[in-house]
Amino acid sequence: MDIGKKLQALRKSHGLSQRELAARAGLTNGTVSLIEKNKTSPSVASLKSLLDAIPMSIAEFFATIEEAEQPKYFYAPEDFTEIAPQFGDAPVSLRQLGNASSHTLQLLDETYPPSADTGPEFLSHAGEEAGIIMEGEIEITVEDQVQVLGVGEGYLFDSRKPHRFRNTGQSICRIVSACTPPTF
Repeated sequence: MDIGKKLQALRKSHGLSQRELAARAGLTNGTVSLIEKNKTSPSVASLKSLLDAIPMSIAEFFATIEEAEQPKYFYAPEDFTEIAPQFGDAPVSLRQLGNASSHTLQLLDETYPPSADTGPEFLSHAGEEAGIIMEGEIEITVEDQVQVLGVGEGYLFDSRKPHRFRNTGQSICRIVSACTPPTF
């Protein structure tokens, strides 16, 4: 997916200049320009800030179209939608099951290589978030609480609270998570 082109089209469809979008998102005009030209990829947190300024959820931005004539209940791995921008040496992968904009639940298969994180900015969005660590370990910060969780451990919190995910371990971390409503 061409994130820059899609963001530019979305910005223009909402009648916003790059400068207006940047100001609303708390980013520089130059950053928005570089993202739209695909010269840099936004962190998950930066993309969330840009989309919140429109407003639109990451789930809506990356929505896939399910067939209207027959509901889809089962998904092969290739049917998942990657909703995290791929950037840097340690890209985070957030693979979404189905079209979250058509449901009241968002389910993600998350992968964090060593040193990967959701970005320096904390995330915050309406809803609740929960997950179980399936492989490796992850450092999760929610407000002023920081915890490193390993295989079999989980989390559940109000996602309006500022939060961040970071792999501080030496191996890949995989998480199966859910968010309701699908506002991420």
